[in-house]
Amino acid sequence: MEALYATVTGVLTACGIYLTLRGRTFPVVVGLTLLSYAVNLFLFSMGGLASKSTTIVDSSFPYADPLPQALVLTAIVIGFAMTAFVVILAMRTRGDLGSDSVDGQRTDEPREERK
Repeated sequence: MEALYATVTGVLTACGIYLTLRGRTFPVVVGLTLLSYAVNLFLFSMGGLASKSTTIVDSSFPYADPLPQALVLTAIVIGFAMTAFVVILAMRTRGDLGSDSVDGQRTDEPREERK
């Protein structure tokens, strides 16, 4: 179970970094979302991965730590709000500049050569 969590977290992180380095706005937003999913999995795994843990109510079995679960729930809510904000900001930028390029260049303009 730990190897699966580590592999999925690593794949999400790698894909998120790859998409964040793209030149368009939408892949950057998706990459940041994948990075937030990877962080959520990492935080959740820090509580310990035990399959037979119960809530704190039943004291006959070892109970699951509620702090990582609360942190992940808070991170999901904040991540959703920030994703919505970034999508609206990207739509506004696309409407103002006429391009969804991250560097703000229009696609029909030639790029200037650096000397």
